Amino acid sequence: MILRPVSRAVALTAIVTLGSPALSACGSGKSGGGGQTNYVTSTDGISTVAKGERKPVGLIKGETLQGRHLDVADFQGKVVVINAWGSWCPPCRAEAPYFNKVAKEMKTKGVEFVGINARDGNKSLSKAFEDDFDMAYPSLYDPVGKLLLSGFPKGTLNPQSLPFTVILDRNGKIAARALSSIDDNKLHKMIDPLIKEN
Repeated sequence: MILRPVSRAVALTAIVTLGSPALSACGSGKSGGGGQTNYVTSTDGISTVAKGERKPVGLIKGETLQGRHLDVADFQGKVVVINAWGSWCPPCRAEAPYFNKVAKEMKTKGVEFVGINARDGNKSLSKAFEDDFDMAYPSLYDPVGKLLLSGFPKGTLNPQSLPFTVILDRNGKIAARALSSIDDNKLHKMIDPLIKEN
Protein backbone atom coordinates (compact mmCIF):
# COMPACT_ATOMS: atom_id res chain seq x y z
CA MET A 1 0.00 0.00 0.00
CA ILE A 2 1.40 3.41 -1.02
CA LEU A 3 0.49 6.45 1.04
CA ARG A 4 0.44 9.81 -0.65
CA PRO A 5 1.76 12.84 1.23
CA VAL A 6 -0.93 14.85 2.95
CA SER A 7 -0.49 18.28 4.48
CA ARG A 8 0.10 18.31 8.21
CA ALA A 9 -3.00 20.42 8.75
CA VAL A 10 -5.34 18.01 6.95
CA ALA A 11 -3.86 14.94 8.61
CA LEU A 12 -3.83 16.42 12.10
CA THR A 13 -7.26 17.98 11.75
CA ALA A 14 -8.70 14.64 10.65
CA ILE A 15 -7.12 12.84 13.60
CA VAL A 16 -8.20 15.50 16.08
CA THR A 17 -11.72 15.78 14.69
CA LEU A 18 -12.28 12.05 15.12
CA GLY A 19 -11.42 12.36 18.78
CA SER A 20 -12.69 15.87 19.43
CA PRO A 21 -15.69 15.03 21.64
CA ALA A 22 -13.25 13.85 24.30
CA LEU A 23 -10.89 16.78 23.77
CA SER A 24 -12.01 20.06 25.20
CA ALA A 25 -8.87 21.63 26.66
CA CYS A 26 -5.16 21.03 27.06
CA GLY A 27 -3.76 21.57 30.52
CA SER A 28 -4.92 21.02 34.02
CA GLY A 29 -6.83 22.68 36.79
CA LYS A 30 -10.21 24.30 37.02
CA SER A 31 -11.35 27.23 34.97
CA GLY A 32 -10.68 30.69 36.32
CA GLY A 33 -11.98 31.29 39.81
CA GLY A 34 -11.96 34.05 42.32
CA GLY A 35 -12.64 37.67 41.61
CA GLN A 36 -16.04 39.19 40.92
CA THR A 37 -16.42 38.20 37.28
CA ASN A 38 -20.25 38.17 36.96
CA TYR A 39 -20.18 35.40 34.33
CA VAL A 40 -23.36 33.52 33.49
CA THR A 41 -22.53 30.18 31.87
CA SER A 42 -24.96 28.41 29.53
CA THR A 43 -25.21 24.65 29.04
CA ASP A 44 -22.96 24.86 25.96
CA GLY A 45 -20.05 26.23 28.02
CA ILE A 46 -20.29 29.82 26.80
CA SER A 47 -20.16 32.43 29.57
CA THR A 48 -21.49 35.95 29.10
CA VAL A 49 -21.51 39.15 31.14
CA ALA A 50 -24.31 41.72 31.15
CA LYS A 51 -23.31 44.99 29.50
CA GLY A 52 -23.24 47.04 32.70
CA GLU A 53 -21.11 44.48 34.60
CA ARG A 54 -18.26 43.95 32.14
CA LYS A 55 -14.61 44.52 33.01
CA PRO A 56 -11.87 45.77 30.69
CA VAL A 57 -8.85 43.68 29.79
CA GLY A 58 -5.36 44.72 30.80
CA LEU A 59 -2.53 45.38 28.36
CA ILE A 60 -2.52 42.80 25.60
CA LYS A 61 0.23 43.83 23.26
CA GLY A 62 3.55 42.66 21.91
CA GLU A 63 5.16 41.08 18.90
CA THR A 64 3.27 38.76 16.57
CA LEU A 65 4.67 35.51 15.23
CA GLN A 66 5.42 37.43 12.04
CA GLY A 67 7.48 40.03 13.92
CA ARG A 68 4.98 42.92 13.83
CA HIS A 69 3.81 45.01 16.80
CA LEU A 70 0.17 44.49 17.82
CA ASP A 71 -1.82 46.18 20.58
CA VAL A 72 -5.40 45.02 21.19
CA ALA A 73 -6.22 48.54 22.49
CA ASP A 74 -5.84 49.78 18.89
CA PHE A 75 -9.06 47.91 18.04
CA GLN A 76 -11.23 50.09 20.31
CA GLY A 77 -14.62 50.53 18.65
CA LYS A 78 -14.58 47.01 17.21
CA VAL A 79 -15.63 43.64 18.58
CA VAL A 80 -12.43 41.69 19.28
CA VAL A 81 -12.12 37.91 19.42
CA ILE A 82 -9.05 36.76 21.37
CA ASN A 83 -8.16 33.09 21.06
CA ALA A 84 -5.28 31.57 23.04
CA TRP A 85 -3.74 28.47 21.51
CA GLY A 86 -0.65 26.27 21.39
CA SER A 87 0.72 24.32 18.45
CA TRP A 88 1.07 21.27 20.72
CA CYS A 89 -2.62 21.31 21.74
CA PRO A 90 -4.99 18.96 19.81
CA PRO A 91 -8.20 20.90 20.67
CA CYS A 92 -6.50 24.09 19.43
CA ARG A 93 -5.85 22.37 16.10
CA ALA A 94 -9.45 21.13 15.99
CA GLU A 95 -10.91 24.63 16.34
CA ALA A 96 -8.43 26.51 14.11
CA PRO A 97 -10.37 25.98 10.84
CA TYR A 98 -13.55 27.36 12.48
CA PHE A 99 -11.75 30.46 13.73
CA ASN A 100 -10.22 31.05 10.32
CA LYS A 101 -13.60 30.70 8.62
CA VAL A 102 -15.43 33.07 10.98
CA ALA A 103 -12.57 35.61 10.95
CA LYS A 104 -12.91 35.87 7.17
CA GLU A 105 -16.73 36.12 7.38
CA MET A 106 -16.69 38.85 10.03
CA LYS A 107 -13.86 41.07 8.80
CA THR A 108 -16.23 43.49 7.04
CA LYS A 109 -18.58 43.62 10.06
CA GLY A 110 -16.23 45.39 12.46
CA VAL A 111 -14.82 42.27 14.11
CA GLU A 112 -11.10 41.71 14.65
CA PHE A 113 -9.51 38.39 15.54
CA VAL A 114 -6.27 38.12 17.52
CA GLY A 115 -4.52 34.93 18.54
CA ILE A 116 -2.26 34.49 21.54
CA ASN A 117 0.23 31.72 20.91
CA ALA A 118 0.94 30.65 24.49
CA ARG A 119 3.47 28.32 26.10
CA ASP A 120 5.11 27.44 22.78
CA GLY A 121 8.89 27.55 23.27
CA ASN A 122 9.62 26.74 19.63
CA LYS A 123 8.54 29.64 17.45
CA SER A 124 9.06 27.63 14.25
CA LEU A 125 6.34 25.16 15.34
CA SER A 126 3.99 28.06 16.00
CA LYS A 127 4.67 29.53 12.56
CA ALA A 128 4.10 26.09 11.02
CA PHE A 129 0.69 26.00 12.74
CA GLU A 130 -0.21 29.34 11.17
CA ASP A 131 1.01 28.15 7.77
CA ASP A 132 -0.79 24.80 8.01
CA PHE A 133 -4.12 26.49 8.66
CA ASP A 134 -3.41 29.58 6.50
CA MET A 135 -4.53 31.75 9.41
CA ALA A 136 -6.36 34.93 8.39
CA TYR A 137 -5.36 36.93 11.48
CA PRO A 138 -2.21 37.56 13.55
CA SER A 139 -1.16 35.92 16.79
CA LEU A 140 0.87 37.48 19.57
CA TYR A 141 3.81 35.32 20.63
CA ASP A 142 3.60 34.64 24.38
CA PRO A 143 5.94 31.70 25.12
CA VAL A 144 5.87 32.05 28.92
CA GLY A 145 2.20 33.03 29.27
CA LYS A 146 2.86 36.59 30.44
CA LEU A 147 -0.08 38.03 28.49
CA LEU A 148 -2.40 35.38 29.92
CA LEU A 149 -1.46 36.38 33.45
CA SER A 150 -1.40 40.16 33.07
CA GLY A 151 -3.94 40.76 30.30
CA PHE A 152 -7.09 39.38 31.90
CA PRO A 153 -8.86 40.16 35.20
CA LYS A 154 -8.59 37.55 37.96
CA GLY A 155 -11.15 34.80 37.53
CA THR A 156 -11.52 35.26 33.78
CA LEU A 157 -9.56 32.17 32.74
CA ASN A 158 -7.21 29.41 33.75
CA PRO A 159 -3.83 30.32 32.21
CA GLN A 160 -2.76 26.68 32.49
CA SER A 161 -5.48 25.44 30.14
CA LEU A 162 -5.76 25.99 26.39
CA PRO A 163 -7.57 26.82 24.22
CA PHE A 164 -9.75 29.60 25.49
CA THR A 165 -11.60 32.40 23.74
CA VAL A 166 -12.52 35.82 25.11
CA ILE A 167 -14.72 38.28 23.21
CA LEU A 168 -14.42 42.01 23.85
CA ASP A 169 -17.22 44.45 23.16
CA ARG A 170 -16.60 47.70 21.30
CA ASN A 171 -15.46 49.34 24.55
CA GLY A 172 -12.70 46.80 25.14
CA LYS A 173 -14.59 45.01 27.91
CA ILE A 174 -15.02 41.25 28.27
CA ALA A 175 -18.50 40.27 27.12
CA ALA A 176 -18.15 36.51 26.58
CA ARG A 177 -15.74 33.63 27.01
CA ALA A 178 -15.35 29.93 26.31
CA LEU A 179 -12.77 27.89 28.19
CA SER A 180 -12.64 24.97 25.77
CA SER A 181 -12.48 24.26 22.04
CA ILE A 182 -15.42 25.74 20.10
CA ASP A 183 -16.79 25.66 16.56
CA ASP A 184 -18.15 28.27 14.16
CA ASN A 185 -21.70 28.06 15.55
CA LYS A 186 -20.54 28.84 19.09
CA LEU A 187 -18.33 31.63 17.80
CA HIS A 188 -21.31 33.24 16.10
CA LYS A 189 -23.38 32.78 19.26
CA MET A 190 -20.75 34.81 21.13
CA ILE A 191 -20.06 37.45 18.48
CA ASP A 192 -23.39 38.19 16.78
CA PRO A 193 -25.16 39.79 19.79
CA LEU A 194 -22.20 42.15 20.28
CA ILE A 195 -22.34 43.35 16.69
CA LYS A 196 -25.93 44.46 17.33
CA GLU A 197 -25.09 46.36 20.53
CA ASN A 198 -25.11 50.17 20.45
